[in-house]
Amino acid sequence: MQKKLIAPLALGLSAMLLSGCSSLGLGGGRDGTDTRYVARDVNTLYLAAKDRLDRGQYQMAAALFDEVERQHPYSPWARRAQLMSAFSYYMAQKYNESISSARRFLSIHPGNKDAPYAYYLIALCYYEQISDVTRDQKITEQALSALGEVQRRYPNTRYAADAGLKIDLVRDHLAGKEMEIGRFYQRRALWLAASLRFKEVVQKYETTTHAPEALYRMTESYLAMGIPEEAKRSAAVLGANYPGSKWYQRAYELMQKHAPGA
Repeated sequence: MQKKLIAPLALGLSAMLLSGCSSLGLGGGRDGTDTRYVARDVNTLYLAAKDRLDRGQYQMAAALFDEVERQHPYSPWARRAQLMSAFSYYMAQKYNESISSARRFLSIHPGNKDAPYAYYLIALCYYEQISDVTRDQKITEQALSALGEVQRRYPNTRYAADAGLKIDLVRDHLAGKEMEIGRFYQRRALWLAASLRFKEVVQKYETTTHAPEALYRMTESYLAMGIPEEAKRSAAVLGANYPGSKWYQRAYELMQKHAPGA
């Protein structure tokens, strides 16, 4: 999954580190001792977290960024640490923790200049958990909602532009789920149930790659139910919108074979 868009902000935040700390002295030592909860100055904590992040130790980095907020809640660095914690959890693929950190940031700093990034990060966490069409699509719906929120709130940002591209992919995925269910009903000769699923694709996801097949499957289902006029309408819409597709060719042949009068 692409992470190029989110990395620049994370690097920009961490580049503003306070100076003057030559030794980190945090994290698990060679003796296995965990010293994260020893009180440290904010500079040392933040630098330790950044060091772990740079080394790809994302969960440790997130824990240290959380410590910045816990030990120095009123420091300006606490705000940066909240967002860096969310980013670190995201990189560790701890999506629930990332969402929680980003939402906490938004609840405390709703008007902050980095709020668009926080919303975008939440959307990415849902987006990267989308499962294949044979599984429940609750996460897919959450991804669509979160991506849409980025677009609505911040339409002129680069995050909104990327969200728009991902929304198209998510909608195609949801249409694919409807097609999967519709074909399942067809295989069991449940023609009415199948036709309703395909109709949903045509009406709700008409711009996706699944629309031509959905129209063809509707033609099939209506013919099987003995209503050739409805089949003719579906085939006509298919021919008008996708005249060169293989699905229209199949629909045409199907109509010629089973309902030439229609």
